[in-house]
Amino acid sequence: MAKDKLKEINWLSDVEEHDYPAAESYLTILFSEARVAEMMARFRRTAIVRFKAKDIFRASQLSLLGVSNSHVDKDRDKILKGKSLSPLLLVRDEQNSKVIIADGYHRLCAIYAFNEDAFIQCKII
Repeated sequence: MAKDKLKEINWLSDVEEHDYPAAESYLTILFSEARVAEMMARFRRTAIVRFKAKDIFRASQLSLLGVSNSHVDKDRDKILKGKSLSPLLLVRDEQNSKVIIADGYHRLCAIYAFNEDAFIQCKII
């Protein structure tokens, strides 16, 4: 889809409640439970900011999921229907000079496929 034909991406005013436990589950694999509890508290009080999709990908050092991924496909459908997306939850991993996508990887991939310059709403700690 051409960038100029894409409708603007709609965002929820805050992260959906079910995204916090998803991020917590993922982060508990990487960090201690005490550290993750502190991260989750910080996420809840952190303001929404925006970064370009391509910059989040570069900072995360992750690869783009293919268009055949069912979760990416579901988020792509939401975008096409004008439904609002939940902001991403990101963690700055300063020790490794990258960003961890705690929640929202599939949403990021769906948006990137439409427009790599699109601004992504997120919370970053």
